[in-house]
Amino acid sequence: MDSLPLSDDRSEIVFFDVETTIPGQGQPFAILEFGAILVCPRKLTELRNYTSLVRPADLSLISEKSKQCNGISQEAVKNAPTFADIAPAVYNLLHGRIWAGHNILKFDCKRISDAFAAIKHSQPERKGTIDSLVLLTQKFGKRAGNMKMATLATYFGLGQQTHRSLDDVRMNLEVLKCCATVLFLESSLPDILAENCRVSPNAVTRSRNNGKSRPEGGLSNLNKDSVSVSSPETIDKNHPILSLAPSNTKLVVSNVAHSSNAQSDSFSSRDPQDKNNRESIGTDVAMDEKPMQYPHDSSAFSSMPQACSSSIAILEPEKICISSIDASLVPFYRDSQKIELHHDGFPFQLHCSGLKVRFGISTKFVDSAGRPRLNFVVDPLPSLCNVLDACDNVARKLSSESGSGSDWRPIVTRKEGFFNYPTIRLHIPTTVCEEISIYTTEIYQKESSGFVQRLLKFDTTELDSLFKPGTFVDAVFSLDPYDYHQNKGIKLVAKKLIIHCM
Repeated sequence: MDSLPLSDDRSEIVFFDVETTIPGQGQPFAILEFGAILVCPRKLTELRNYTSLVRPADLSLISEKSKQCNGISQEAVKNAPTFADIAPAVYNLLHGRIWAGHNILKFDCKRISDAFAAIKHSQPERKGTIDSLVLLTQKFGKRAGNMKMATLATYFGLGQQTHRSLDDVRMNLEVLKCCATVLFLESSLPDILAENCRVSPNAVTRSRNNGKSRPEGGLSNLNKDSVSVSSPETIDKNHPILSLAPSNTKLVVSNVAHSSNAQSDSFSSRDPQDKNNRESIGTDVAMDEKPMQYPHDSSAFSSMPQACSSSIAILEPEKICISSIDASLVPFYRDSQKIELHHDGFPFQLHCSGLKVRFGISTKFVDSAGRPRLNFVVDPLPSLCNVLDACDNVARKLSSESGSGSDWRPIVTRKEGFFNYPTIRLHIPTTVCEEISIYTTEIYQKESSGFVQRLLKFDTTELDSLFKPGTFVDAVFSLDPYDYHQNKGIKLVAKKLIIHCM
């Protein structure tokens, strides 16, 4: 594939992360998982995401030590796509954009470069790089302790790091937001707030390699807990992320030559230990995507990798207070607005167990390219109907007040003569990269014994055979208001599904 030009219209920041094996003596790194989110640089909102497990050419590279570090086993990836399979999607996400992540220059960028080189594929090129580790080390200091992502997340109360790619990049963005907010407030009253910091935000930190102070801006001896920032001159230096850099930090223009040099830096044998150091191994292994054993109750989802931001609550309908549901207009794409639903002031998703499939997979709806938009119909319980009706009411009222003239379509369908048999439609979304359609819903199959296994590869025909009428499904789904082609309403988008085998 020929390299695409670094066009100015690819202005999004792409936060990405790779999970890898821990190589033994003389062994190479092998990518086991890639995850990325596209972020609007002006509003710091997530626009799109992508994640995939990756099957290495040699499964024996996944040692027990490697499995303990990131919870990804040979069993979890044996049916996953190879890096060559996902390379077009990864290339399309990365090429021509600003790359961001935690110590990506010394680790993730190198792994990506090696992976593309191994399959003789064109290398994605970046406009600039935001490496949050040096950025935060220089400006925020070690007031939170060390500069590991898990430590920073704990400091801000963002929950535990799962050490899975998509979760980690979302946590990375939330940590940056929190640090930027603290520094912004301190700048307003520096004599009062900043002096109370446990460690000066501009303090020179010490390298673990030799215990000596590192000259400011020095990068040659950085380990996995070090960072750097590079950016083209065209990037707004008042950007809420880039402004974290101290005033005496030089923003280096990063072109292809700079990128190549950065990626070719040596990587010490200690780096994979730092990259994959796991606090609370027992918790992290539970997040593995290998076949898992879950209890029969609703807590089954608590052990599954969460696809949503740490600020989004996952609630059961029975635990929702109807009077606490409200809606507000939030910024959306290109200065437009969309409706967002809240419970007690926070965005939320619903977790429902035992939904009975009424009608299986439907492909009657298609996108602009003619690809099917998959969905299926289930029978909601009364408690779920109450919540959805309340969401409908507040969203419809706000939509009407905002001046939309589209016709509102209720979430819950109640046909004339069958009022006591309501139905709802759950959608299985897809994302398209380089003409490849990828289903973004996590789908699991649960046997009668309680054994649960994730389906890593499936097509429409296979899904149709699973979602038979009468089948029971546990689901986590979001409520996404829409206003499209003179129709508006709330779309229920499945994030995770557990299909009970009949």
